[in-house]
This record gives sequence, C-alpha cells and structure tokens, in this order.
Amino acid sequence: MSVTKYAGPIALAFVMVVSLAERTEAQVAARVSTTEAGPLAKDIDPVTRYRLPLATRADMRDDAERKIFDDMTKGGQPPLRLLSPKFAKPMSEARRYLKYDTGIDNRLIEITVLVTARGLNHQFEWTQWEAHGSHAPGAGKPELEQPIIDIIKYCKPVTGLAPKDAVLIKYGRELFGPNKKVSSETFAEALRLFGKRGVVDLTAMMAQYTATAMEVNAYDTRLDEGQKLLLPPLKDTPLCPQ
Repeated sequence: MSVTKYAGPIALAFVMVVSLAERTEAQVAARVSTTEAGPLAKDIDPVTRYRLPLATRADMRDDAERKIFDDMTKGGQPPLRLLSPKFAKPMSEARRYLKYDTGIDNRLIEITVLVTARGLNHQFEWTQWEAHGSHAPGAGKPELEQPIIDIIKYCKPVTGLAPKDAVLIKYGRELFGPNKKVSSETFAEALRLFGKRGVVDLTAMMAQYTATAMEVNAYDTRLDEGQKLLLPPLKDTPLCPQ
C-alpha cells in the first residue's frame, strides 16, 4: 500500500519530494479528491487524472535517458517520475529495495506506512494501505490484523502488542508527533529489536512515504471514484500517546 542499498538510504529517501510512487500504487483511472468529491480541477490532466502527464520517449533528452525509459517501461506504462529519468532510476531501485528486499516482514512494513500516514493525517496513503496493504490496489489485502490497524488509526495505546509492533508504532508516533523526535529510550529499544540496519531501513521507509505524501498533495493524486475514505479526521480522534 520505496531508498536503496546503493547509497545512503535515509538521505536519499528524504529528497524524494519530486518523485511519485509507481503508477500501480496510485491508479489514475476515475479519481475523486482525497479531501472532497466533485469534478476534476481544471489543472488535472484528463488522461492521467493528476497534474502532470506521463512521460513519453520523446521527452527523453539523450540516449542515456532513452535507455532508462526503455528499461523502466518494459511490460508496463511509465511511472510519472520518468519525467525526470536520471532521478527516476535510483528512486525506483530505492523503492523496490525498501518494499521488497530489506527482509523486514510485510506486517512491519504495513505498520511503518500506516503509522506514517496517521502521523501525517494523510487520507490517500492511509486509505490505499488499509484497503490493500503492501500490494497494488485490487491485488490483495493487508496482512495486519484489524485490531492493530485500529490502534494506529484511532491512536490507542500499544499496551499488550508484540514488542516489535509496539516499539515501531511508538517510534513513528514520536517521529511525527509534536516534538518530531524519537526519544533515546524508544530508539534504544528499536535498535535492540531491529538492529542497526533494520532501524535505518524502517526510518528510511517513514521518510520515503512522507515524501510520497508530499508528491500526492502536489500532483493532486486522486482516490478511485467512490472509494470510501478510511482515515477519520484527526479532530475526531485523541492525540496519539507519546
């Protein structure tokens, strides 16, 4: 519902403000706003249904860019980030690594993305991941149990959860909370449970999906028409405990 082993995962993820998640994760067909229903705004591309057109091979400036385009469009349509092809390639590798190659359990990946979406109060990311988990829309269901999803959604205490689940939720709540900082105690516990590489990868994941949320907002990416909004307004839930 992704910072690479090739170069500085956290720093790389934070600069993803100009990329967009793969098109399979942000379907362009028939969308409504993430915050309001109604006709598409005038600046929305009528084909893609967001504010930029998809890249074409004619947009590529040289042979190196054309090779990137060809490699990234084999068997599918071009992701929006291909409008900046030399940026798109490492970002695609980064996303693929974080989503599929870290060795981190899918359940923990789902917790990571959901706690990020909850911390940002981001309707699009939350709705897509609660409905579909780590799969593309329509391809599957989340692996998380609904009670854990609800703990994140409604900012409930993490008492009684498995240690890794609990510390990951707490880590995200502190990172996205008022202080925007993880406490020494929580960091030490995360380090004990996930190890150094795990902490780096999980933090990079939170950073990456923060960047993706910015992209969704900038490009006015839409949820599917008629799709139920699953994240309650923050004003209707208590502040998440730190």
